[in-house]
Amino acid sequence: MPILRFLLLLLFFLGQSLLLSGKHIIGGDMSYRCLSVDTVNKFVNFAVTLKMYRDCYAPQAAEFDEQIKIGIYEKLPNGFFRNVKKLDQVILKTPIVNINADDDNPCLIVPENVCVQEGTYEFQTGILRMSTNSYYIAYQRCCRNETISNIIAPGMDGAAFVIEITPEAQRVCNNSPVFKKFPPIVICINSSLNFDHSIIDRDGDQVTYEFCTPLVAGGQDGTLNGSEMCYGVKPDPFNCPPPFNTVNYRTPIYSANAPLAGNPVVTIDPLTGIISGKPEIQGQFVVGVCIREYRNGILLTETRRDFQFNVTYCEPKVHAKLKSDSILNGKKFIINLCGKSDLDFENLSTDAQFIREYDWTFNIGGMQQKEKQRNARFSFPGLGSYFGKMVLNPGSECSDSADIQVNVFPEIRAGFNFVYDTCIAGPVLFSDQSFSGSGQLTNWDWTFASSGNSVLANPSFVFNTPGLKPIQLQVRDINGCVDDTVAMIPYFPVPPLLVVDPSAFDGCTPLNVCFNNLSVPIDTSYTIVWDFGDGKSSSDISPCHSYKDGGLYSVKLQITSPIGCYIEKAYPNWINVRQSPKADFSYTPDKFSSFQKTASFTDLSTNTNSRLWIFDQTDKSSLINPIYTFRDTGRQSIQLIAINNNGCRDTLTQYLDVEPIVTYHMPNAFTPNGDSKNEYFLGLGVLDGMGSFEMSIWDRWGGRVFKTNDPREGWNGRFENSGSNLPNGVYVYLVRYTTPRNQLIELKGFANLIR
Repeated sequence: MPILRFLLLLLFFLGQSLLLSGKHIIGGDMSYRCLSVDTVNKFVNFAVTLKMYRDCYAPQAAEFDEQIKIGIYEKLPNGFFRNVKKLDQVILKTPIVNINADDDNPCLIVPENVCVQEGTYEFQTGILRMSTNSYYIAYQRCCRNETISNIIAPGMDGAAFVIEITPEAQRVCNNSPVFKKFPPIVICINSSLNFDHSIIDRDGDQVTYEFCTPLVAGGQDGTLNGSEMCYGVKPDPFNCPPPFNTVNYRTPIYSANAPLAGNPVVTIDPLTGIISGKPEIQGQFVVGVCIREYRNGILLTETRRDFQFNVTYCEPKVHAKLKSDSILNGKKFIINLCGKSDLDFENLSTDAQFIREYDWTFNIGGMQQKEKQRNARFSFPGLGSYFGKMVLNPGSECSDSADIQVNVFPEIRAGFNFVYDTCIAGPVLFSDQSFSGSGQLTNWDWTFASSGNSVLANPSFVFNTPGLKPIQLQVRDINGCVDDTVAMIPYFPVPPLLVVDPSAFDGCTPLNVCFNNLSVPIDTSYTIVWDFGDGKSSSDISPCHSYKDGGLYSVKLQITSPIGCYIEKAYPNWINVRQSPKADFSYTPDKFSSFQKTASFTDLSTNTNSRLWIFDQTDKSSLINPIYTFRDTGRQSIQLIAINNNGCRDTLTQYLDVEPIVTYHMPNAFTPNGDSKNEYFLGLGVLDGMGSFEMSIWDRWGGRVFKTNDPREGWNGRFENSGSNLPNGVYVYLVRYTTPRNQLIELKGFANLIR
């Protein structure tokens, strides 16, 4: 019993998993064609096609069933349905077909998560007895997409796809209508919908169209795996015959006749099958369409299709735009054609990849002239205004247009003259020589080689730099016609005045002076000659020069332009250079150490009246020849500042090395006999700065008897200074240490132990 309960629970949960992953149905419909009819024996046989539509992105468990069950029923006069036949092995036809977006709207970009696949099942009814009642063929399957907006609990219910074959259709061996194509996958909110949902009927019968309520079959409430009960995923046809329930619309906004609402409301034309209106709400909407086929006023077949409209926001992808002189209200492009009769339009419309067709129309001389290419060309016969229109993708939802006005005006020509002194820099005078057939110029726009602008008719301009100057003039007349012209001016005069600003006029040797040349116009193409008055010269525009000797110097500047214009200027007695003293000194002795820290200094400076000594950056003296004792060893700085009466000074800095010295001397014997004299074998000397000291004592057999790293610790004649007395005799000592400048010193000798 426990095992059986476990298996039942396992099957239940597997069934629930299938239920939860089966929400995928988009829609479907049936059609049939008559294979044969036997009017004598009263038998008929039909071939039936079932088309199912699913969401491509449904889980794998919700793919098309490879094999389905179809029920065939007879509707009795009392309204009940009798089971006629169950087809258990109707096989899915391959391949599966992807339904593309509506090609009539090239602007539409289908969202990545919207995709529809079509699966087809084909089967025969087999021999059916001709009946005075209608046959109904039905397929039942759960479930619909739970994201549908216009019905209640869409994910809990499935769908029934049914077609009726009336007694008259059996008698005449009728072929049912077939839909031309599947409705568009995505439609744009607030855009006009105009979809042709009509059929093809090989028999030429009369049909009518209407919205109807989609049928419900199956669900998620079946037991175990849900395959037997009418509210399971795959209801059994014999156990679950018609009539079927219908979906519950979310009233009052939605109903069978208004499945999308909208303004105008989305409707279907009963004679043409065209679905039209303007959806105003974003979402997914299930729609049912019923088609009734008549011959001689007698009903042959009722065909039902239900499907899903996906309404979303669509960005406009095409924008009509032209290069123009002005734009009114963003849609009317005004182009002025001045002194010409032919116009090549420059089309700036975007996005070109979504534009399939261009439709240009112009009214010229009372005749409609048309062009179809992107950049059209039109000829206009005379002065006046001409009106036209450019339409992108005419007749498509992906469309935009531009109104065009072309004004043909008289010719306009820009021109000017100029005069200036070619050798001495000054203003250039410009004279407008432009012409307009309208007789009135209104605007002048001058550009002077990117150096300045003017809006005067006859301006003047002063250039600060030389060179070939492009001068542009653009003129506009009363009609808004514009023309421009460019002329080159060779501008190479010399400055009218030489202006130089030295960085210094007075100073001590060596005096460095930078001469800032403020003269304009000049550049490197000019010949520049500077004479600094000390025999030196330069060809730089603004040079720097160093005066080594004292004196009063005159400066001269000469400038020659590339076309031979010349100017010069002299600056007499301009730069006053005061001679500086020369600091120098000597000292004794030549070498210094820990034992010799005192030095004698001798002032050797020239052209000086006073001095200042600075020792080791701290101590100072004004003596001519001072004596100084350094406080420490190491590198010491001595600075002498020589000063003369004109305020100039010179400084000399030298460095002396006071070497730190360590000394260490070893005895050759000691007497550790307790008389307090010569009790230890110990070296003596200057120990400051000593590093890495080590002394060891060895007997004649090579055994170490004492070791220390303290230069102030001696050997007392005992083993390691704490053991028994060692015998008299000769011992070997080894001493190692480093000096303050890391020089390794090694000493080796004999120590006589005497008691």
